[in-house]
Amino acid sequence: MRLFSWLGDITQLEVDAIVNAANPTLLGGGGVDGAIHRAAGPELVQACRTLGGCNTGDVKVTDGFRLPARWVLHTVGPIWHGGERGEPNLLRTCYQRCLALADKLGARSVAFPAISTGVYGYPRRSAAELAIDTLRNTPTQVEVATLVAFDEETLTLYQELLESTRPWPL
Repeated sequence: MRLFSWLGDITQLEVDAIVNAANPTLLGGGGVDGAIHRAAGPELVQACRTLGGCNTGDVKVTDGFRLPARWVLHTVGPIWHGGERGEPNLLRTCYQRCLALADKLGARSVAFPAISTGVYGYPRRSAAELAIDTLRNTPTQVEVATLVAFDEETLTLYQELLESTRPWPL
């Protein structure tokens, strides 16, 4: 899989699937979740109502509706409590299950936000390291994964980590 970083609005990417850093209700919220719900239109919340919520570490799928992406993969990342409540394993599971569901759907390109690093408080560097490691080491049919940064600081972090962990030789 080719792995890229990008600064911008995840709702604008023309990929097969975008990942929504959702809350357990799947009914919208702030940050990335709210942006995806606004861009996808009211059909998204209607579809999410039929899913019965989502547990931390799990993933559910809806159509993309008004988004350029065909699907939205809704995953609930862990709330940071210092790392002693299984947060790293739960975050890793979010990425792994998103890739597994993307494979099942036949998605070849997926865009990921910085799951759990907003109001859930997961430290950015730890989350980015875990995301890159998981995406690089999980068997998948996904050909392109884009790590979408919501600010320059996160983009710089992704770029540094991608460069320092690049598999050599190319």
